[in-house]
Amino acid sequence: MTIANELQSTIGQMVQLGKGILAADESQPTIAKRFASIHVEATAEMCRSYRSLLFTAPGIEDYISGVIEFEATLAQIDNDGTALPKVLASRGIVPGVKVDQGKGPLPLSPGDFITYGLDGLEERLQRYKNQGVRFAKWREVYKISKENPSVLGIAANSEMLARYAAACQGVGIVPIVEPEVLMDGDHSLARCAEVTEAVQKEVFHALHRHHVALEYIILKPNMILPGKDHPVKASTEKIAEATLRVLLRTVPAAVPSINFLSGGISPEEATLNLNTLNAKFPKAPWLLSFSYGRALQKPVLQVWQGRAENTVAAQQALLKRARLNGAAQRGEYLAAMESSE
Repeated sequence: MTIANELQSTIGQMVQLGKGILAADESQPTIAKRFASIHVEATAEMCRSYRSLLFTAPGIEDYISGVIEFEATLAQIDNDGTALPKVLASRGIVPGVKVDQGKGPLPLSPGDFITYGLDGLEERLQRYKNQGVRFAKWREVYKISKENPSVLGIAANSEMLARYAAACQGVGIVPIVEPEVLMDGDHSLARCAEVTEAVQKEVFHALHRHHVALEYIILKPNMILPGKDHPVKASTEKIAEATLRVLLRTVPAAVPSINFLSGGISPEEATLNLNTLNAKFPKAPWLLSFSYGRALQKPVLQVWQGRAENTVAAQQALLKRARLNGAAQRGEYLAAMESSE
């Protein structure tokens, strides 16, 4: 099979009506923070048990087409001794992995960040592929202030995303390109739209420079939202309209799917916003779907509480949110489903 055929096969399996991506790629410090919220210590065994719970939840393959894993998860096994990537693949869910290695300050550009991990990336990608991985994810973040993100910050981050995406496609792995404009701050919805438009334009210029085939990528952007400290909360209709306007200005129709990140909003808000986009704009040139972490997992953690006897109930909580987001991807979600489920 040629590399182009590999990439097309993966895209075909991941981009499906009514399905989205589960982001379960939390680093050790992040999952420790999540577990601390339910007073559970993030030991290696507890992390393995939790990921196994997620990946073996009955029925999630009906609404989840891919799972982003953390590197350490690739070597973990379920309770029956099967490697977790194989567990996913056996259910028709595409295994993926986060390949960036965290962020730090961009030198000589106060307030901007840059993500690490390009050194040795091709070798790591080949190793991950041998472990069953078929797609990858790389995240760059942009904080909004009066000065940020700067022109340099936007350009440097776009270059990193494009180099990563090219490396992925070179070995037959589909890249998820994630430029996240953060909710932190008191900026308005209009300011978020302005920054996101500038960021996404530069990202696609860089992808073009690096000969990345847009047919074989998935974009994972933020929705257009006011900062979490902004005094005026935007309606879901305003969010959907602003988000689509920016996407139409920046994202070529060749991109097969746009899978939004939840970015710190509640599970219910994430589902409602996705539904509004699909209900109001059913003829968008891309599939509009989800790649949620906290918005899928928060209810699961609250039910699980680190106890084996809560496994089935926690899996049912995951299935509920996956099902509701699958309905939102079709534009068929209703708020009444939250209580009727």
